[in-house]
Amino acid sequence: MRMLAAVSLLALLCASAGSAQGPSIPATQLAERFGALQSIQQISLSPDGTKLAFIAPAAEMQVLMIADLAKGGMPKPILKGDRLQGYLNWCGWASDTRLICNVRAIRKDADGLSSWSRLQAINADGTQIAQLTKDTTSKSMGSIYYGGGVIDWDIPGKPGHVLMTQAYVPDKSMGTNIHSDKFGIGVDLVDTASMRRSPVESPRRDAVAYISDGHGTVRVFGTQGASGNGYLRDKAKYFYRKPGSREWLPLSTVTMDSQTASGFDPYAVDFASNRVFGFDDNNGRKALFGIALDGSNQRSLVLGRPDVDIDSLITIGRDNRVVGASYATDRRQAEYFDPTLKALVAALSKVLPGRPAVDIIDANAGESKLLILASSDTNPGVFYLYDKTTKSLEEVLPMRNELIGVALAPMKPVTFTAGDGTQVPAYLTLPPGSSGKNLPAIVMPHGGPSARDEWGFDWLVQYFAARGYAVLQPNYRGSAGYGADWYRDNGFKSWRVAIGDINDAGHWLVQQGIAQPGKLGIVGWSYGGYAALQSQVLDPELFKAVIAIAPVTDLERLRQDAVQFADYTLESKFIGTGPHIREGSPAQNVERFKSPVLIFHGDYDQNVAVGQSRLMVEKLKGKGKSVTYVEFPELNHQLPSPAARKRLLTDSDQFLRRAFGLPAD
Repeated sequence: MRMLAAVSLLALLCASAGSAQGPSIPATQLAERFGALQSIQQISLSPDGTKLAFIAPAAEMQVLMIADLAKGGMPKPILKGDRLQGYLNWCGWASDTRLICNVRAIRKDADGLSSWSRLQAINADGTQIAQLTKDTTSKSMGSIYYGGGVIDWDIPGKPGHVLMTQAYVPDKSMGTNIHSDKFGIGVDLVDTASMRRSPVESPRRDAVAYISDGHGTVRVFGTQGASGNGYLRDKAKYFYRKPGSREWLPLSTVTMDSQTASGFDPYAVDFASNRVFGFDDNNGRKALFGIALDGSNQRSLVLGRPDVDIDSLITIGRDNRVVGASYATDRRQAEYFDPTLKALVAALSKVLPGRPAVDIIDANAGESKLLILASSDTNPGVFYLYDKTTKSLEEVLPMRNELIGVALAPMKPVTFTAGDGTQVPAYLTLPPGSSGKNLPAIVMPHGGPSARDEWGFDWLVQYFAARGYAVLQPNYRGSAGYGADWYRDNGFKSWRVAIGDINDAGHWLVQQGIAQPGKLGIVGWSYGGYAALQSQVLDPELFKAVIAIAPVTDLERLRQDAVQFADYTLESKFIGTGPHIREGSPAQNVERFKSPVLIFHGDYDQNVAVGQSRLMVEKLKGKGKSVTYVEFPELNHQLPSPAARKRLLTDSDQFLRRAFGLPAD
């Protein structure tokens, strides 16, 4: 049964514009459709496998929808999230009738921006909403910003109970004998129906992680100390328990450098094998290891490669069973340790249209039903429900309803030669139906910098391809995923190499005849926005238009922006010191700029402060340079607003067309 009713509802919620093919869609409508948020922002399957809960956008808010697969019909909205009450981050099933949702919000006051999260429980019919996060009182000596998380959904013999982390702050003791000196993060067992709770792990000031075995027992615990001024130190220590024991034994030490780490970093405990799985270095590449939790600390290499990092663990089910790991070469590849799942995923990839990537998103209790996502570069994704018993596969919901019927462009892995002869991997996306030659073109460096681009659907890339641009996404040196040597000292300390690779990507487009001379631009978000701006410092003649979204513009200011956060010391170490601070800051080198600049930023951005863009605009204007600035009120780093994204796309397209001398349409 295909849930056509659900598709119709999502079309209403998201103001779908029909199913016309790409070239015939007017430019403004195309920006609206690509700028729309995902129709399914998060989805989960009930323990009995009969209901779906999914978060869908609706104008400038979100709704939690419940779809009864057994009864069919229209999914029902039971909870909303918005900018004022808090956005719905995720929702999961505590039982067949009760859900837990994580709500997050950002607040602005005289001291600046602050974010908080809370866990709420709600019945599947929308009744009995209650907050699971234990809140502060008038006697509390501080605020709780972290609302906790669920670390175990499957407690034997206790349906509807979960293990959740809980932050505590002490109470004032003056004038009363009733007070609490609990401080830090602990673990509670919570009955989501009665709201009764009991402590499982006492809160500790230095606690940063708890990992359960998926059967109700905390087996791994992590600490990270702080200096006298409250900043986190660069080492985290992990401990484990043997089965049936309460004694913590040493497991590993992880040394961190803001966005990188060395040492065994635990991710999940597998109950059946009594092992903890985690990542560590293996000859310069990240690999997956397992360590026995029986007291022997026996360590084994589970999966490693000589070319790329193993960077993702695959777990399924309510007990978080470890079933595989994945890595990205030209495409993301999954290695399943479970032979049944390995055969199923391989078979589905072959029979589904377009040979998509197949990911297992969720499973019911017992794993007889699997929620699956099939997606590719030209398919934003479709959710399916697979029944192992009947061996049936039912289409459920599309990931992006607004793009049904829109022609999308294939993403092709390529390599180009950098100035020093290094072969740099990249992805090239050409406009649908084009010859691939003599086109207006864009280089689009990814954010991070400790990230990488991958093969798959990308709404920003696909929009520009639909508007007739060739798009090249380089995985420049400084990107993650290719090992320590490729990552180098990160994209800030080694900015000359990273930006050099990005500029060489532009030269390659011209040399290959893909880019029409004089019609080459650069577009980037976050670090990609930094790279777009800094490309002018290194070669002001190359790109004829520069678009930066939420960019870093001044490295010393980036350091100062982190002072109020606990990871300031790590961030400062990541940024480094020396001549690269000024030389690598576009705001300190605006005299080099020759091309027009367009900048976007949300003023609720906690990843990159909006002051970074404001400074860049001030500096450019001070030197008489061409700059246009669009600031979005009350939006964070991702600009999660269809109206804002529509404007970003429309303004960017018009800006590029003016710079390239192309007709506006």
